[in-house]
Amino acid sequence: MTYSPVLLKDMLSVLDEIASFSLAESWDNVGLMLGDPNQEISGILIALDPTEDLLDEAITSGINTIITHHPLIFNPITTIRTDQPFGRILKKALKNNIAVVGCHTNLDIVSGGVNDILATKLGLTDLQPLYPSKNTTHEAQTDTSPFGMGRIGHFSPPLDGKSLMSQLLSSLDIKAVQIVGDLPEEISTAAVCGGSGSDLAETAFNLGAQVYITSEIKHNVARWAEANDFCMLDAGHFSTENVIVPAFAEALQKAFTAKNFATKIIQTTKQVNPFRYCAKINDSIVIQ
Repeated sequence: MTYSPVLLKDMLSVLDEIASFSLAESWDNVGLMLGDPNQEISGILIALDPTEDLLDEAITSGINTIITHHPLIFNPITTIRTDQPFGRILKKALKNNIAVVGCHTNLDIVSGGVNDILATKLGLTDLQPLYPSKNTTHEAQTDTSPFGMGRIGHFSPPLDGKSLMSQLLSSLDIKAVQIVGDLPEEISTAAVCGGSGSDLAETAFNLGAQVYITSEIKHNVARWAEANDFCMLDAGHFSTENVIVPAFAEALQKAFTAKNFATKIIQTTKQVNPFRYCAKINDSIVIQ
């Protein structure tokens, strides 16, 4: 079997097949952030965040292409200060000829993306979007479209509250979550939204979710949930979205293999949650 070298523009076409850039929200920025579409790829490094440490990992690994979920460039650039973190990243990427690509809300919305992976890891089935997307040319969107923000599904058989918490903590490899309201004794329907999903809380409630798992829950939304006896779990932005990294690497490798594209695809082994936990245990302050 003859394998072909991969150009950056070839990879972008494959990414568009996996999670079409047309699915992204209008306010988002996805696709090629930095680089030459005609550049040959020496390897691909996949991670959640475009950080300077990630660039160093790519350079050490001999990789010249990075794909991250969060976009390197989100707002219009008015100045580039190379003495500041963002400017240093741009300078280092350009100096080392490293291309940077972002797959953000298109990867949240698509079937098999962030939210499907998160829901599946928790054991939910019969998944439907919390908010069906209208940003696609691939098919007419209906209330049963597989595309959209968040997911709602069912546990079969239903779970008790402690079992759900055990599944959540173990599947996301986290030590604690913030809870609004009381965990139901029996949970058959739950909703999720990877990343910042506070704005979909009322949607999840109205669709019959007994528990909503997301991150960055706003204070006023927490008060609303409290008043409505609605349980919400804040599991952190990193933890609820980082689940996509291994799944995305696997999907990209499968697509490359089918096209006889020869390049290494790896996921970061060094990027971790920027938040840690601090607690008082037996009169001692413990940070983990």
